Amino acid sequence: MNTKVLLDTKQSPLSLDYADWVSTLPESEIRRLLRFSPKYYFGGGKPGILPIETFHQIIEEIISEEKILLQEKSTRVLDKYNYGATEGSIALRTVLAKRLKKRDHVSCVVEDVIITTGSQQILYAINDCLITPGDIILTTRPAYLGYLLPAEKLGAKIITLPSDEGGLIPEFIDTAIALCQKEFGRTPKILYTIPYSDNPKGTTLSSKRKRQIIDIVFGYNDILIVEDAAYKEIQFGKQGNNIHPLKEYDFDNQRIAYLSTSTKEAASFRIGYSVLPEDLRQAIIKAKGYYDLCSSEFVQAILARYYEKYIDLQLPLIRRGYEDRCKAMLYAIEDHLPNGYFSKPTGGFFIWYETANKSFDTLKFVQKSIDKDVAYVPGSAFYPQDGYSVTEESKLIRCERPTNTMRLGYSLLSPEMIAKGIKLLGRLLKMETRFRIPSSSSSFFNKGSFII
Repeated sequence: MNTKVLLDTKQSPLSLDYADWVSTLPESEIRRLLRFSPKYYFGGGKPGILPIETFHQIIEEIISEEKILLQEKSTRVLDKYNYGATEGSIALRTVLAKRLKKRDHVSCVVEDVIITTGSQQILYAINDCLITPGDIILTTRPAYLGYLLPAEKLGAKIITLPSDEGGLIPEFIDTAIALCQKEFGRTPKILYTIPYSDNPKGTTLSSKRKRQIIDIVFGYNDILIVEDAAYKEIQFGKQGNNIHPLKEYDFDNQRIAYLSTSTKEAASFRIGYSVLPEDLRQAIIKAKGYYDLCSSEFVQAILARYYEKYIDLQLPLIRRGYEDRCKAMLYAIEDHLPNGYFSKPTGGFFIWYETANKSFDTLKFVQKSIDKDVAYVPGSAFYPQDGYSVTEESKLIRCERPTNTMRLGYSLLSPEMIAKGIKLLGRLLKMETRFRIPSSSSSFFNKGSFII
């Protein structure tokens, strides 16, 4: 073959047909915002309180041990730098199984736990293994966009249910199931919920509501509960040590997929962990083998030591830091943002804000805000692109995506920076909307109502 002729020949552009979802689904709004670096970043939930010195200490411990292995010419020194088991390292899974059983009241053994590359991978893998186009997923309204878009990519039909300041309202689950059976001729396959300080609103389910959800869903043997416990460790005050998940009621590990992540309680090492029913776990391990073969052995070694020796020393400091940031944002919202509604979380990373003017479009406004050094996530991103909603009147309608909402993250910046950034955001909103900023005596905004 004459390579020179090929190089000299003018090549026509590549023409490919892409899968439908590439053009029909938008890029994640959070991932898009990460391209910008505004001074006041209230966008994605970047952890801002990280035990860096602890991780330095752990890495130094590992390196010291490896130096001894090198001197001994032991092949074990290769283990942390090599491929590992798809389901995760036995060391990390053992530590997590003990902790989940003791602290989170989850009935499990080491074989029940699997490690994934972030909890995002397990969320995708569950839907990848269970969803065929047209299958139905129930979730709250609004809901975590990192779950919604991948589910829609796989052809799921998303049905959103009403929520309030206490999170998902259980009474609408039975209503939704009946409406799905009537309108679509099928029972929902998954109920997805974040019981602790949910993303995006920051709401937490009460013990009563958890029990109601269990009583309703366990009445159907073909609905899986996906419990996303990403923020379980970031709970403020006394409730920080009072974790009672839905999974606590799944005594035989048959009905609930329990998911969590190291990102919020350690650092963004891209390690998620979960306890899954046996058949689903085997399917997930197979799927993960296709995705990325295995997660990093070195990172898993760091986290195994962190969860075994250090996490309970660090968590009180981490929680206290995020609580201070949450309070700073709540007070700044009261003092500076235009009249509207905002959630009052007792944990997690986020506050949900809605302008009183329902015609205001936070998606159109966000670029102006970024240009002035303030980033947030428009609330419309937390609704399905083409789903349905169960209304408060128990009717099934096409899902509407309100434009006047935003998610504000307080996890990254210091309390001082948060106060300045929210003040600037309030000024920008006031200039844009000509809203009247209410006085602190307003019955809607009441500092005494902040329960942190």
